[in-house]
Amino acid sequence: MAVLTNVDLLRRVSIFSELTEHQMAQLADSVTKQRLKRGELIVEQGKKSNALFIILSGKARVVMTDRRAREVILDVIGPGDYVGEISLIDGKTHSANVQAESVCDVLVLGRAQFHHCLQENHAMANSVIKGLAHRLRKADEKISSLALMDVYGRVAQALIEAAHVAGENHLLIREKITRQDIAKRVGASREMVSRVMRDFEEQGFIKTNEDGSVSLTERRATTR
Repeated sequence: MAVLTNVDLLRRVSIFSELTEHQMAQLADSVTKQRLKRGELIVEQGKKSNALFIILSGKARVVMTDRRAREVILDVIGPGDYVGEISLIDGKTHSANVQAESVCDVLVLGRAQFHHCLQENHAMANSVIKGLAHRLRKADEKISSLALMDVYGRVAQALIEAAHVAGENHLLIREKITRQDIAKRVGASREMVSRVMRDFEEQGFIKTNEDGSVSLTERRATTR
């Protein structure tokens, strides 16, 4: 099996896809590879890392923590996603922790080369802007759900977002998702989430399978 070069890996990342061959070669010489263990921080809330981190493999969760150590999971990201660009652009500290949920391989691009790429390639700059706009929209949706939905609606939405289509009117969450994780995503206590999940199971909206996966059979659970 052929070993992928840094150029090969960078071409898989949307923001670099329109760089010229020369720009891509320069960029490939500027990145370094890192492997992070499960639980390690890629970026830390309240600190600067002065780098862009591009996920090659594995998954990471974006988590915001308050002064009382309460956590809210904002997103789960994977291969092709990147973090750290906001801090590189505005020069401020990271607004959330990004923590490896499994072993993660990442490419690291320093501040100077990141800014050089933005100045030299308008397509990359536009791609970064689009990425920021997408994150802003997701943040707006998160705020809206917290403000306008009750806990039942927020839990149902979190389950649907974590699921994959597995047939007509049938969604499946293949990977185990804990009550605590759901609670952190929807801004509720674990006890409240457990109660909601029990209600959903009793009403036939969800079913926990023997292998730990969860089947969702009724989308109308979101409208409770």
